[in-house]
Amino acid sequence: MSETRRDFMKLTGVFGLLAAAGLLTAEEALAQQQAWNKAAFETKSVGDAIKALGGGAPVESKDIAITAPDIAENGAVVPVGVTSKIPKTQAVYVLVEKNPNVLAAGFNIPAGTEPSVATRIKMGQTSNVYAVVKADGKFYVASKEVKVTLGGCGG
Repeated sequence: MSETRRDFMKLTGVFGLLAAAGLLTAEEALAQQQAWNKAAFETKSVGDAIKALGGGAPVESKDIAITAPDIAENGAVVPVGVTSKIPKTQAVYVLVEKNPNVLAAGFNIPAGTEPSVATRIKMGQTSNVYAVVKADGKFYVASKEVKVTLGGCGG
């Protein structure tokens, strides 16, 4: 049996167990898929992305911490972390100013959850990375420049 088929069988078993235990229903899976904001992920500028996410002009905030390297040796895999100290954080978004599609990642933060996320993003060139936080219906932003030495998004 091939490795990919084996992995597929494992995942199928896990999802089957979750469904059997009542932890995952077909309606919940469908709701997750429908909640995807395709328009936001297709935007070409930071302002358009924030507007597509439902926000206006975001307020600069020192309560948002971005963890990213100053120099990324490979733009194909850039580790980024965002932590928000803003009360009632509802969502965290990672935007890359000079990428072909600005919105790189989006995370919904359930109530009572620590608003801290980490992911790996792709960067085509040296650019500002923005952490946008939606908290209590308002949008806040922080940024950090990340220098890319080897191209990632078609570079």
